[in-house]
Amino acid sequence: MLKHTDHFHGSDLEKIEKVYGIKKEDITSFSANVNPLGISPRLRAALIDKIDCITSYPDRDYTSLRQCIAAYTGSVPENLVVGNGSTELISLLIQLERPKKAMILGPTYSEYEREISLGGGVSLYYPLPEQADFQLDPQDLCAHLNESLDLLVICNPNNPTSTAIPQKAMRQILDVCRQYHICVMVDETYVEFAEHVEDISSVSLTHDYKNLVILRGVSKFFASPGLRLGYAVTGNQDLLRRVNTRKNPWTINSLAAAAGELMFSDTEYIQRTRDLIGQERTRCFQALEALPHIKAYAPTANFVLVKLQKEGVDANVLFDHAIRQGLMIRNCSTFPFLDHHFIRFCFMMPEQNHALLNCLAHLL
Repeated sequence: MLKHTDHFHGSDLEKIEKVYGIKKEDITSFSANVNPLGISPRLRAALIDKIDCITSYPDRDYTSLRQCIAAYTGSVPENLVVGNGSTELISLLIQLERPKKAMILGPTYSEYEREISLGGGVSLYYPLPEQADFQLDPQDLCAHLNESLDLLVICNPNNPTSTAIPQKAMRQILDVCRQYHICVMVDETYVEFAEHVEDISSVSLTHDYKNLVILRGVSKFFASPGLRLGYAVTGNQDLLRRVNTRKNPWTINSLAAAAGELMFSDTEYIQRTRDLIGQERTRCFQALEALPHIKAYAPTANFVLVKLQKEGVDANVLFDHAIRQGLMIRNCSTFPFLDHHFIRFCFMMPEQNHALLNCLAHLL
């Protein structure tokens, strides 16, 4: 297992408040990767009207919720299972598969490795090459796959590199994994922020590949991490039966289920989000490319990975400089294969992004 170090996470505002003496309400978090629009006005109003739903148990099968998610993703309700955030489903699926040996594309989210380890498995990392701007060579990855592997884990778009694997390349990977009986888990937490979702998402591939499981949630795109609503899509009916047999009933509370039924059909909010992130992603990346002493990697999701190249300025220095201005970025030395020269930040509202870009320019 690779060694991971600890730094402030996007949800650690209370810790920062204590260490720096800055009220958490005065901190703009560029670290949490959450939609800066917040929850939609339509959802807020609807939840107030539906508050009485908490007086009843939710539907054990979440039939209406799964129908809404299916319509949103282009899947079918029979291929969907919902959970208490995608984290619960990652844990549950790994517990059921019990991989003895897994491969993870890295650098990436550490929870995959943790869950595999808790089940007694071993994780190998396939490193996305920095010299290729962290873009995957699918042929090279396929050459590293073999019958000793039980599970392949891919975050797409990947956190923290913001790179993505197109659907055509994913088919190539899935074909080889099927040959070796490798289950493929694809975390699509950030795919909805991509400019062309249909070219990256693997949801449609679940009709053809029974060794594929897609994971998503509402924390980032729908700005609702507190709802703890996630879902998985797979065409493997045997796996779905085992998940539904193993999972606890009513893991989604009534209010979260009602919210889910509303948010996936909120087309105005969805389009506003995509327009905002698309515009700010382009503007911020162009501004970063014009700054000296850094390298910014072309982003696909709602965040960007940056390498600091100025003598005496590393992620710790920049974090401290930014947080004293109420701007919180992510020190990426916690991720495998990245060191203290890498930072990540998400795209917020235009004036907030402008403040962070000015902060970077001042130090660099």
